[in-house]
Amino acid sequence: MVTGENTQLIPTEDVCVADGEKVLCIIRDMVDTQCHGVKHSLNLPATVLVSEFIQEVAKQFGYMAHTINLQYERQVEGGQIEVMTLDHSEDRALGEICVHGIRRHTFVINEMEGQLPQKVEAVSSGNNENQASGTSSCFNYSTEESTKPSISSTSFNSTEYSYSSALIKSETGYVGLVNQAMTCYLNSLLQTLYMTPEFRNALYRWEFDGTEEEAVKSIPSQLQKLFLQLQTSKKRAAETTDLTRSFGWDSGEVWQQHDVQELCRVMFDALEVKWKNTDQANLINQLYQGKMKDYVKCLECGHESARVDAYLDIPLVIRPFGSNQSYSSVDEALRAFVQPEILDDSNQYFCEQCNKKCNAHKGFKFVSFPYLLTLQLKRFDFDYSTMHRIKLNDRMSFPELLNLKHLIDDETETHKSDSAKPETKMMSPTTNGLVSEEDVDEGIEVETCACGTSYNGSSDDFSGVSSNEALVNVKNMRESDVSGPYTYELFSIMIHSGSAAGGHYYAYIKCLSDGQWYSFNDQHVTKITYEDIRKTYGGSGGSRGYYSSTYASSTNAYMLMYRKIDKERNACLMKEDEFPEHLKKELQKINDREEAERKQKELEKSTCKIKVFCYHPTQRRRLDHKLEIHKDKTLAEATEMARSVFDLEDVVPLDCVRLVKYDEYQDTLERSFESEEETLIGKLLGGVKQSYCFDLLLETKRQDQIFHEYKPGGVTVKVYLADLKKDIIHDPVNVRAYHVQTVQEFKCLVSQVLNIPETNMRCVLERFHSDLRLLSIPNKTLKTEGFFKSNKVYVECSGDQHDNSVPFQESRLYKLLDRHQNTFRVHITLPSIAEIEEWKRLCSHSTIYSKTGLDSALESGINSSDNSVGNSNEVCNDGNDSLEVDEGISDKSDRSDSDIDFRFRTLSLQRGLSQSDPSVYHSCQQAERNSSLSPQGSDERTSSPLAQSMSSQSTSTSAEFSLSANLNSNCDGNFDSPEEFHLLQEGGQDVSEHICGNDSDQHEKTLPPSPLQSREMDFKEPIQCSENWEAETSDLIPQGKDSEGEEVLEEIKRYFLAEPIETNFLGQRSMTVYVDKRILLSAFKKELEPHIGLTSENFKVYRVYANSQEFESTRLSDTLSFLEDGKINIKLGRALRNGEYRVKIYQLLVNEAEPSKFLLEAIFAKGMTVLESKKMIFPDLRLQHGLDIPLDRCRLRKKTWKNPGAIYLNNQTYEEDIQIFPNWDVFLEVLDEPEKMLSNSQLAVYIRRWMPSKYQLDPFQEVILQLQTVDELKEKISEKSGIPVEDIEIAKGRGTFPYEVSLLEIHTDLDWNPPVTSLSMWPLYICDDGCLVYYRDRKEELLEISEEMKKDIQQKENARMNKLNQRVNYSPRKEKALKIYTEDTPVTSSKVSPDLD
Repeated sequence: MVTGENTQLIPTEDVCVADGEKVLCIIRDMVDTQCHGVKHSLNLPATVLVSEFIQEVAKQFGYMAHTINLQYERQVEGGQIEVMTLDHSEDRALGEICVHGIRRHTFVINEMEGQLPQKVEAVSSGNNENQASGTSSCFNYSTEESTKPSISSTSFNSTEYSYSSALIKSETGYVGLVNQAMTCYLNSLLQTLYMTPEFRNALYRWEFDGTEEEAVKSIPSQLQKLFLQLQTSKKRAAETTDLTRSFGWDSGEVWQQHDVQELCRVMFDALEVKWKNTDQANLINQLYQGKMKDYVKCLECGHESARVDAYLDIPLVIRPFGSNQSYSSVDEALRAFVQPEILDDSNQYFCEQCNKKCNAHKGFKFVSFPYLLTLQLKRFDFDYSTMHRIKLNDRMSFPELLNLKHLIDDETETHKSDSAKPETKMMSPTTNGLVSEEDVDEGIEVETCACGTSYNGSSDDFSGVSSNEALVNVKNMRESDVSGPYTYELFSIMIHSGSAAGGHYYAYIKCLSDGQWYSFNDQHVTKITYEDIRKTYGGSGGSRGYYSSTYASSTNAYMLMYRKIDKERNACLMKEDEFPEHLKKELQKINDREEAERKQKELEKSTCKIKVFCYHPTQRRRLDHKLEIHKDKTLAEATEMARSVFDLEDVVPLDCVRLVKYDEYQDTLERSFESEEETLIGKLLGGVKQSYCFDLLLETKRQDQIFHEYKPGGVTVKVYLADLKKDIIHDPVNVRAYHVQTVQEFKCLVSQVLNIPETNMRCVLERFHSDLRLLSIPNKTLKTEGFFKSNKVYVECSGDQHDNSVPFQESRLYKLLDRHQNTFRVHITLPSIAEIEEWKRLCSHSTIYSKTGLDSALESGINSSDNSVGNSNEVCNDGNDSLEVDEGISDKSDRSDSDIDFRFRTLSLQRGLSQSDPSVYHSCQQAERNSSLSPQGSDERTSSPLAQSMSSQSTSTSAEFSLSANLNSNCDGNFDSPEEFHLLQEGGQDVSEHICGNDSDQHEKTLPPSPLQSREMDFKEPIQCSENWEAETSDLIPQGKDSEGEEVLEEIKRYFLAEPIETNFLGQRSMTVYVDKRILLSAFKKELEPHIGLTSENFKVYRVYANSQEFESTRLSDTLSFLEDGKINIKLGRALRNGEYRVKIYQLLVNEAEPSKFLLEAIFAKGMTVLESKKMIFPDLRLQHGLDIPLDRCRLRKKTWKNPGAIYLNNQTYEEDIQIFPNWDVFLEVLDEPEKMLSNSQLAVYIRRWMPSKYQLDPFQEVILQLQTVDELKEKISEKSGIPVEDIEIAKGRGTFPYEVSLLEIHTDLDWNPPVTSLSMWPLYICDDGCLVYYRDRKEELLEISEEMKKDIQQKENARMNKLNQRVNYSPRKEKALKIYTEDTPVTSSKVSPDLD
């Protein structure tokens, strides 16, 4: 004998590799969760019988052979895996079932249906542990039995388990509960009630006498059914959905986590309501209710005033209010609970006996304890310094045996009770099996596994328990027998793992019949040890961080349940043969339902789930269905089922359809199944497919066609027939071809499939997008032409000689295919008719608007007395070309900024209208800058801010009906009425029309079209489906130069086809458009005008993303290629023009708790100066926020997140001096004095004084620096503070605005007075506006503060810092009240009931 590498003994005389064929078996155990999926190898002779092979595998892995299911993963054609289950009685050799030519064969151990695999008993404690470690073993088959030790069964607490094991009952014999979403708290309480014999037995004895419909809403009935499943089901876990449905909960309730103690109270109340007038009416009170006395006792005369109250649980404080020390045990917390409070001084008690105020004791005394005692450990508290809920993870131990006799209010033992401590019985192992006083500690401290305590007093029943544990438990029980009537044993620990923000509940519960502890963690039930229980005491393992109280997560006991040790009342759990008759009937219903579910699962295991596709011959589109078919059905039967699923019985005969293998991902035909109509689907698919991973295509044909055979390795071609006469392309037809075929052979094949002539056929291959290749060489193979696995080919057979003679890129066929490639469908959501009418009504408020068609704030307010200052009229004067007011507020000869500012006040709109539009301001500026109209025919554009745009899309959050200014006009000085003010200075041409490329020959006094008059069509009539091909909006492309050298531009028409508008019952409108994606946005908007009913200047185009986010498209020169999802929303409002951007303006309040406040949204344009933008937004600031700011005391500055940045000077221009971009944010800052920042060379710095003698920071101040040196900064600080320059020390603020720092750290942690001369040098490195510099007087001494003051400052700092961080990071979970809905009014659990003890 020699020893192998795996230490297994192998006879050397039998080892001969060349003796015969061997089979290398790789075996994976998918049952044992401790070595889940670990591979083992066996090298066996091919002559070994399958039955012997199963026995050997079972022995190698330590299983009983008849309890496991061994499966062979057989490799079949195409790389597919076919799973073969090995029969225990199989007499074939292993080599016969294994595929030849494969070196490694994979076998998998799985569970058998409805049976948990069983381990064999360990016969040796020996030397071989390779099964658990995954090492390979070489087995030589012989008649001798090898002494292979088996793996003994072990209990574990792992959450990993295989899928099949989830359907089998736990090896503990107990059934878990499925967590619906966040119902772990419910599961913990239900398992505790289920393991309580008195509660379960009483529930079983109750009989429901209502109907089936009423039973659905009956909480006791559903609870009874759930307990029956927990006791009799063979599943691993039971569902609680029926019970929660009886609570009146919907699907949203299960996503709310609640407190388990709160649930206990609410559910007990609901049960009491449902059990009215039954034998169980007082069950809750009999089991869980105790009494306590709330008293006040005079310390002078001894008179006591008391009230007796009932309770269902005792809340025990973990940490007293205001204290840093917590109670270490339940005993200490109980003593504190009954410790009286002394009422003295101003809080004295008025004693009626003494007839005066006296010192008194106020507290609680227990009158009686319930049979089932519930203790709640109050681990959740509220921290008033941080204003957060917190969880107290402090250690609190609890005993398994608890004697509460000393807590009972017994007048004969008053003095004795005042000084006595709770008597607790602890279990602690000792080295010699005896319990000494020195070894006793609070709580359950047994280090090794114990199986519990038996109450017959005999140590012979402690099988499997160490002698130390047995002796300890026996000693405890004997002592408890003489300890009095108030001795309790612990049987349930409900545990919370997590923080105050959320967590997970589970329960440790002891079986009261055998004393074994189990962990009930949702669907997992496992055995536990006393060491696991000891870990639930709590206690932090390390130092706490800043947020530890709020965010620290820990696992500890939250609620304890004890049962009184009373041999007369202690009940045993009811067994199945003891069930009442009504319960047996209900159990039979449950068993029948489970049997039906089992049969359904068996059926599903034999059901193939296939995805079937079909190109419907009449609907002209691809359809798909999920087909479920039994594996024993034939291919012919499956074909008939597929034809029925697609409703083709009356469309296509059965002999004109067939199923072929299809690849949905690549959209290719894989192969056909010739002469396999009677083949079983299970065999055809290579086994049962249960995940819809196998695709089939139901192929159809005409009666005169024949089905071609599809061999593996071919290519799929989608053939599109192009019709040049009708200018359309027909739907595709799938054609199967091969790479070795020539182009001529392919044309012949297409001719047969499409039934078209082959003589004049032209074929065009689309290899990639915009890559069209004419297949003109007949002898070339398809592979040479570049055919892939899936292809697109366009064919045309009209025989047009002219089109055939021109180059392909200039032919009609190419243009048709090019259009087809670039045309896509766009779904457009339109404003409703009511919204458009409301828009028109708002526009009609201005008489000017009805003629101009421009949604300008200027036009909307120029003739409105309500929107002008002093009810004045506005005219244009020939002399100075300025707006005037009758009341003489503005001087004609003065064209100051205040005059312009006043004009803006005269242009205010009605409520909800906006003036923050550049066209308003520039229209007024244009009126001031020009004294007469330009010469007729001038090409000069009048919209100064609207230069050629480099902009991109911009996000708009403005209201849909927000009117913005849109006026491009100037005055000629001779207007007869205000209506003439809208005339355009330069030929009357509208800017948007100029951008769109529409030429205009209008006179200087010609009005642009109104949206109410545009195109002279009635927009109330529905738009019919129309195709605009010849009259499309165009874009221009260069076509060379003429004889004079000028560039020749040719108009390119783009395809646009609109389907009729659809209107739903809510009045919402939508339409579908087929459009060439190369069309310009400006042309696209022009095409939409007749369908919307407004000119393009009055609506905005928003692209919609897959996540429903929308962004405005503003660049009119862009094409529609950006529409990836093909969805567009149309909104009413002034559309952004080229060079315009929407800007969000926030007010900067440096000394406020919230330094950033949103004001409004405005439109800035390229070429606009900062001064112009300020004047433009001032009217809205006054109208919306009441801010009347002097122009010289207002500044705009850069906003980067929440940091104030560079200051924008009045003379700076957007885009040239200041970069402007979409989604832009700026700060508006109101100054206390006129602006001092006049040059880019200056630097604006915030300063803040630190006063160490007061532990105080002064408010923010600002200084403007010219030289940007440290000396200059100190001089400015000296001017502000009065501190001599030589005594000033500075330090740069850290972080982001407002640069928060703790008052306890600022004096020492900052880098004070760095040795640098320039602000740009490190460590200051102050180069941009908005930085903060702290300063202090070096002669000012630091205040010495006491610990109390330091603690007070720290609490304030914590509260302040938490508020700052809460705005960004902290989002507390909103809790929903826990309710269980019953038909009757709930009865409170605090009512007084007779003493049942």
